[in-house]
Amino acid sequence: MNSRDAEKQELERAIELLGRSTRPGRLLEYLGAKYFQEHAEQLTEFTLATDVFGRSEKNFDPTEDAVVRVEAHRLRKKLRDLYEKDDRPGGMQISLPAGTYVPCFTVASAPREEPAAPAPPEARRVPRWAWPLGIVALIAIAVLVIQSRSRTAHSPAAQPQAAKAPAKVPLAGRVTELHFLSGYQGSEVIDSSGVRWTPDRYFAGGGQWSRDSGFVRGTSRPFLFANWRTGEFGYDIPLEPGSYELRLFFVSPFRVGDEKLSSFNVALNGKPLLNAYDVSMSANGGDVADEQVFRDVKPTDDGMLRLWLTNHVGSPMLNGLEVTPGTPGKLKPIRIITQPTSFVDHQGQRWRADDYYQNGFPSTERRKVSGTEDPELFGAERFGHFSYAIPVDRRGRYTVVLHFAEFYYGPQLPGGGGAGSRVFHVFCNGQTLLRDFDIFKEAGSLRVVSKTFQHVEPSAQGKINLMFEPVLNNATVSGIEIIDEST
Repeated sequence: MNSRDAEKQELERAIELLGRSTRPGRLLEYLGAKYFQEHAEQLTEFTLATDVFGRSEKNFDPTEDAVVRVEAHRLRKKLRDLYEKDDRPGGMQISLPAGTYVPCFTVASAPREEPAAPAPPEARRVPRWAWPLGIVALIAIAVLVIQSRSRTAHSPAAQPQAAKAPAKVPLAGRVTELHFLSGYQGSEVIDSSGVRWTPDRYFAGGGQWSRDSGFVRGTSRPFLFANWRTGEFGYDIPLEPGSYELRLFFVSPFRVGDEKLSSFNVALNGKPLLNAYDVSMSANGGDVADEQVFRDVKPTDDGMLRLWLTNHVGSPMLNGLEVTPGTPGKLKPIRIITQPTSFVDHQGQRWRADDYYQNGFPSTERRKVSGTEDPELFGAERFGHFSYAIPVDRRGRYTVVLHFAEFYYGPQLPGGGGAGSRVFHVFCNGQTLLRDFDIFKEAGSLRVVSKTFQHVEPSAQGKINLMFEPVLNNATVSGIEIIDEST
């Protein structure tokens, strides 16, 4: 029997043991079928929800319905329980690694036979005169050990630090862009803006830890926060010369209502980057995604970017890391549209898919608007009572541009009415940007209105916090730009 046949046989055995009609059994059968058909790329949360659990293709929303994540967690646990009781030496086993829906087949290692302990030597009588000499020798050895430990404790090499720097990395071995998931060892993941996220790389120390349950607010990319690398650890990343932007992704390990004071330090190339950083406090919640952004990041002379995380009050942890080419002296513009996929406008500027929001509702239809050279760009909205927390480098000052269009109110639209039908406020980091704003009063229906606000300071946590507060009916927005004013 070849390995492929053995895998198929084990799949059938596991399905029968789980129960073919149970949810874990049905899920494993579907995953196995796609695996053997070599269609692993089809194993997404959406396809599993619709094909296995009967969710509607039109209405399924993974941010509201966690059925796939919950059932995958149950399947992982049941597979672990199944094989813990398996006493077959060298038998085939199935697992579902955290962060992926592709089953993994491995052969269990046979238990090693421990060698028999050697028979104790025949006891010999120790002469009386040897006892004093033995005691003196033991005292001398103890003194030497204490002195050695004292020298080691005061030596710089004994202090927590990153792995010893390797020799200068040749240009051929360096990279210019990285997107990886800390503590993750599965296959690549492609996000809604087309970015490829790879398994963990270039790390030294720490351990892996998965987050199998719980919704993460403030992100449209929950997969970024499914795994941690934790403990005291670091990264040695070989980079080509240049200026880069560094983004670090975090979520607190504590449940809502059970948050505890837990902070750690982050150093970059031997210099402090984050001091006493507490994820829950920075994100304003135990279930909220947090992102820290830094511009003007450069490799050291030997071609390495060195990141090191150390204990403060709690243990360090990191969910993801991103290094992208930057513009010296300023953060690259951040452009967001309220749509599920990214868009390139007529000037070649990429607008990323909707992200960093909390609450509100995305529109399900695209409408044709005027007043812009990119009508498809602003043809949707996020509406309701909602907010955005957009991460930036805290050293800058920023221009904020908000793009609006009235999609619902007007004589020819479903809501009827006109001026005064929709009124709302917009606040940013405690300051009022717009008060009693009425889109229809300014531009009528289906026409883009843009509002620009300069010299906006980020919060102490490095965020542009935008709050859209209804006065009459729902607030709305169609696009957001954050532009660094540094020259």
